[in-house]
Amino acid sequence: MRVEERALASAGRSGSAIYRMVARALAERGMEDRRVIDVGCGHGAAWAHLKGRFSEYVGVDVTRYGDFPEDATFVQCNLDSGSVPLEDATGDLVMAVETIEHLENPRAFMRELVRLAKPGGWVVVTTPNQLSLLSLLTLMTKGQFSHFQDGSYPTHITALLEIDLVRIATECGLSNIGTDYSREGRIVFTGRHYPRAVSRLFPRACSDNLLVVGQKQSHLTPQPSRFV
Repeated sequence: MRVEERALASAGRSGSAIYRMVARALAERGMEDRRVIDVGCGHGAAWAHLKGRFSEYVGVDVTRYGDFPEDATFVQCNLDSGSVPLEDATGDLVMAVETIEHLENPRAFMRELVRLAKPGGWVVVTTPNQLSLLSLLTLMTKGQFSHFQDGSYPTHITALLEIDLVRIATECGLSNIGTDYSREGRIVFTGRHYPRAVSRLFPRACSDNLLVVGQKQSHLTPQPSRFV
């Protein structure tokens, strides 16, 4: 399946709990500035959740959906085969919401996100949570993580643990690294979700998605893209 077909198959949207998780991470760190670069933006739905904090939204993806926001800038890019055609250090916030699991090379992708971030800027990445009760039980019974079963292939191709993302962020020179969870997850053997109070008490076990955030050190010199 070509990357364009994989993008269309993924529908280009994320759940509201994921956007709330991103907004929470921004609020906790007081993140608000001029420009956000959303790599793997899909329909650009994140912009509606960020307008109060940022004045400019740049969405990057392999295909532009018809309902992409009119007040945003779209940049076309095949995230598996080339660097994002934007200059170094131009994003106050660089984010990739439910994107890294669709790509072939997560480390190269993270380096590209860091390249795009300004010194002192932030990088946010979200992905399915492989350590939820649902995902661990699916792994034990079926030998596959919940979001990476045959029905999700080949749109979901790279399953990463929380520690993998933290290690990659560290390798890329990010500091002040933190994690968070969507605090929404499906209960095993049902179509229902955990009560919010339960998911808040046990976020790792009861969340379908996780977030890793880190800050680009202000003294780092932007590196040329090695995204291949």
